[in-house]
Amino acid sequence: MSADRTGRTGATEDAAGAVGFGDVFAAELAKIRTLPVTWVALAVASAANALLGVLAATDAVRIAGQDGQIAVGRLGTLVVSPVYVFVAIAVHAAGGEYRAGQLRVTLAAVPDRNRLFTAKLAATAATGLLAAIPAVLPGHLVGHAPAITGGHLGIGAAAVGLAAVLGAYLLLSLIGHGFAVIARGVVTPLAVLLVTPVLISPALRGALPDLVRFLPHEATLSLLDTAGDPGAALGRAGGLLVLTAWAGLSVGGAWLVFARRDV
Repeated sequence: MSADRTGRTGATEDAAGAVGFGDVFAAELAKIRTLPVTWVALAVASAANALLGVLAATDAVRIAGQDGQIAVGRLGTLVVSPVYVFVAIAVHAAGGEYRAGQLRVTLAAVPDRNRLFTAKLAATAATGLLAAIPAVLPGHLVGHAPAITGGHLGIGAAAVGLAAVLGAYLLLSLIGHGFAVIARGVVTPLAVLLVTPVLISPALRGALPDLVRFLPHEATLSLLDTAGDPGAALGRAGGLLVLTAWAGLSVGGAWLVFARRDV
């Protein structure tokens, strides 16, 4: 059984019975489920979102800002911060196999690189979407309950907000997945994803505001309608479009690298 770097397989492999996509997908899902970081990241993100939801609902804590006291629910970077713990699931799923030559073993079992990459990506996307529900839903419900019961927020608007959060978690997971493949590890992607909203965006916001709002973190804030500067926000649709473009670029670059680069 043989395959070239682009993932093409010959007729001999097909006749012998190549490993089907469903089998590879199931195996990749099993790998993600057995990673300790999957459950740790899910628990931490869920707990953090629940805590932020309680703080937003009770309005017990406010943060001092330039324009006075700011409610926790309006601090976009703080509200979004649990996603960067959650993204560790995708980053470890994609980048963890580069340690100690584990990917070589996987490629020996599934030589078709295109099929393997697609299965890995599909497993990350499925896990990201399904795991985001318990990570996000409790905190989202708690945080918006007072506004819903008080008649200030409709069920439809709350559902749109929840869908936006789930979409952000999925798209940032795909960005992390692609970045981990390109970087062939987990440290660099996690470091960049964490440093960008804390250091890079604030440092560039004053000098290059039109550029900063197109970074993944700022696009996420626009998608969730929690941008610090409403005048620089892209809007929900704009944020979704930009974040989707980043995910496409990250995944596309990772696919190209995975198909053609030596392990």
